[in-house]
Amino acid sequence: MSPQKITIEALVAAEPRKVWECWTQPEHITGWNFAIDTWQCPRASNELRVGGKYSARMEAKDGSFGFDFEAIYDEVVDQKKITYTMTDGRQATTHFERTGNQTKVTTIFDAESQNPVEMQREGWQSILNNFKRYVESR
Repeated sequence: MSPQKITIEALVAAEPRKVWECWTQPEHITGWNFAIDTWQCPRASNELRVGGKYSARMEAKDGSFGFDFEAIYDEVVDQKKITYTMTDGRQATTHFERTGNQTKVTTIFDAESQNPVEMQREGWQSILNNFKRYVESR
């Protein structure tokens, strides 16, 4: 049985090149890649090419919990689309679509089986909302 797909999206008030750079460059990823303000992303690395590795450390600022998120890229279309496979075999695809002078960012990802679907949707959406705020504040 294939995993359930979860979709999240945000409309970012920036052109696709800026959105793409903030999404893919490690110095930007560390500025937005966490769901709530009590967390942080102290480091990230990104080999943005098919077969390249993405890695980001997410952790509570108080040091009480943290984890590494890693994936391998399956498809990279500059300023349009990224697909990767996570270490547990799940896939995620993010689309970047110009809409006027904004960019619609849509991510569709495979749900995991340990947490409720709504909890996963809310967590990923919170990170995407944080990304939107980060880009728009630059």
